Amino acid sequence: MVKRLFDVFLSLAGLLAIWWLIFLFYVLVTLSDGQNGMFTQLRVGRYGKKFTIYKLRSMKDSAAGKVVTPVGRFMRRYKIDELPQLFNILIGTMSFVGPRPDVPGYYDTLRGDDRKLLLMRPGLTGPASLKYSNEEALLADTKDPVYLNDYVIFPDKVKINRKYQDKSNLWTDIKLIFYTIFRGKNLSRFWAD
Repeated sequence: MVKRLFDVFLSLAGLLAIWWLIFLFYVLVTLSDGQNGMFTQLRVGRYGKKFTIYKLRSMKDSAAGKVVTPVGRFMRRYKIDELPQLFNILIGTMSFVGPRPDVPGYYDTLRGDDRKLLLMRPGLTGPASLKYSNEEALLADTKDPVYLNDYVIFPDKVKINRKYQDKSNLWTDIKLIFYTIFRGKNLSRFWAD
């Protein structure tokens, strides 16, 4: 209950403070790319229920497939594309801290004790997302990104998120938010064996 009140208060305060920034980048993306500046996608949430996640669009279709736009590159660098998820937090489909929401086929297929992760709201940040903040580069730099993701990175994220779940409290969440904002890397205790 305390975590939910914290999420509501902080997300509402955040939206009131930066709605203009979200709107500004929404307009920039819409005008520069000629498509809706808001990206929505179904993700797996609490109890395995699917929900719509909101992000600012950072990619567009091209002859070579999906490519990151110049505005999108800037937004991704500073995580501006993630700001609409404050609305997800406000309405309760997400929390500030928890496992990052994934597309169907990952968290919803967990077995045994790992399924306990579905008891948590997915988060805007968390120890696993901090460890793998360079995940996109890791996947781009390997011959088999599907294998790396499915058999190395995702299982490690599950392990890290289970450890967070077992030890989480409001103070831990505040520290993880702080580390996220200020790019803290000293979080080895969350993923150490």
